[in-house]
Amino acid sequence: MASTVLVVTALEDVTADRVIAALNEREVPVARVDPADLGPGLTFSARIGAGAPVWTGRLATRSREVELGEVAAVYYRRPTPYAARGRHLPAQQRDFVAAEARHGLGGVLNHLHGALYVNHPGAVTAADFKPAQLQLAVRLGLAVPPTLVTNDVEEATEFAADHGPVVYKTFRGLPRGEDGHTGAIWAQRVDPTTFDDSLTVTAHLFQAEIPKTGDARVTVVGRHAFARRITTPDGALDWRRGDWDALLHAPIALPATIEAALRDYLSAFGLVFGCFDFGLTGDGAGPEDWVFIECNPNGQWGWLPDADAITSAFADILSTDTEGVAAR
Repeated sequence: MASTVLVVTALEDVTADRVIAALNEREVPVARVDPADLGPGLTFSARIGAGAPVWTGRLATRSREVELGEVAAVYYRRPTPYAARGRHLPAQQRDFVAAEARHGLGGVLNHLHGALYVNHPGAVTAADFKPAQLQLAVRLGLAVPPTLVTNDVEEATEFAADHGPVVYKTFRGLPRGEDGHTGAIWAQRVDPTTFDDSLTVTAHLFQAEIPKTGDARVTVVGRHAFARRITTPDGALDWRRGDWDALLHAPIALPATIEAALRDYLSAFGLVFGCFDFGLTGDGAGPEDWVFIECNPNGQWGWLPDADAITSAFADILSTDTEGVAAR
């Protein structure tokens, strides 16, 4: 019977460290792998054929060796991008090496027969598009801010006139720079009188600003939902841009209709876990106070006050699957 949990992530990942430690305490076999290590530090072999219709073989790091058929669950966190492979090579060769690794090793790791994925990278990719998120949220009965996605100056100006004040958000944030570091552009108020033809260069996301009384982060892991109200001392539009240590956290009851919608949301995208952000327009007691902002299908949660409980929820669902009873 399959029993191993495969944790796919980079070497430095404190969130994964939490879950691995919890699984070790439960004596669940765990193997950690970063696919970008492919080379002397990571070798693999996978076979399939008429007499063996699923991938079999092994995966070996410098410290562990795993039989593919023994993997019961995959915790897919944040592995190093395959593009990191072959940095020393000319561009064409580097891109070739990365693409072959992604489609070869990645293709095998993403299709382990019978394994539970938390979350499957294909599902994460599909659920990462904000237009898809907002459309599904509306279909599930969740309130969302009036939203416009456009590169048209006139449309943006008209939207701002109808729904101002208006907030601008990025879809993905800043990509990695040449130094390998990423950046961020926080949600910010925009002045429609500054709109000009430069707006046509790419897509922009504009939303009507919500008259917030606070924010809420809801972390859903399997059957468990952890809800926290977040308040910034300075009332910042985007709580992520300030000092996270100064944020005020408080437990908040999640209305039953909101919780049900979040479970339907995850199910629709084929997800087991998600970090949901809401703007609160009242005390949060009723569902009408909850305005859906977005869902990160691979979000961070180790900084939350209930991180220990969330860790246990991850360990529960991953170790339960090693006992052969989780959904396939």
